[in-house]
Amino acid sequence: MQNDNVKKYIAELIGTFALVLVGCGSAVIAGKYVGFLGISFAFGLTVLAMVYAIGRISGCHINPAISLAMLVAGKMNWKDTVFYIIAQCIGAIIAAGILLAIAVGNSDYSLAVNGLGQNGYGAYSPGGYSLLACLIAEVVLTALFLFVIFGSTSKKAPEGFAGLSIGLSLVLIHIVGIPITGTSVNPARSLGPAVFVGGAALSQL
Repeated sequence: MQNDNVKKYIAELIGTFALVLVGCGSAVIAGKYVGFLGISFAFGLTVLAMVYAIGRISGCHINPAISLAMLVAGKMNWKDTVFYIIAQCIGAIIAAGILLAIAVGNSDYSLAVNGLGQNGYGAYSPGGYSLLACLIAEVVLTALFLFVIFGSTSKKAPEGFAGLSIGLSLVLIHIVGIPITGTSVNPARSLGPAVFVGGAALSQL
């Protein structure tokens, strides 16, 4: 495996790690202080920062949905897509494990009660939304996110501003989506917390 490819996969692992640790961490550790709006900005600003940190290395997908979309669009090959997704999922799981290790340092924290920022529908939706409503929301919000990403990274788009539009669009998506599912639009982000929370969080993936 070429060094450049390894660097890309490691960059995706680190980027997804940062997204889950900071994004889900804002919900678990700081949620009562910053609310849904603060959590939304935590996710969006992390993506914005990662675009500029690793974008030139890997393209900063940090999301299996983006990698699959790039494959379908002919901008990635199968090998890179598979390794990107594996790296993203590993990064998300490591981040969720570290977040749990930090959270249990507070005697008031309970994994069963407080969770790790996992996503859910029905009784496990923050706002009590049905499976169908959550499915529609996730599909449409993910599609909008991809629309912004493809437009922002187009050769015709102003150079150097992709991180801003992508990060801020994720903020907006979270503002709408957190009450519905907790907002995923990213399978790796959903996988990481669910692995440790287990139960309904894992079965609803």
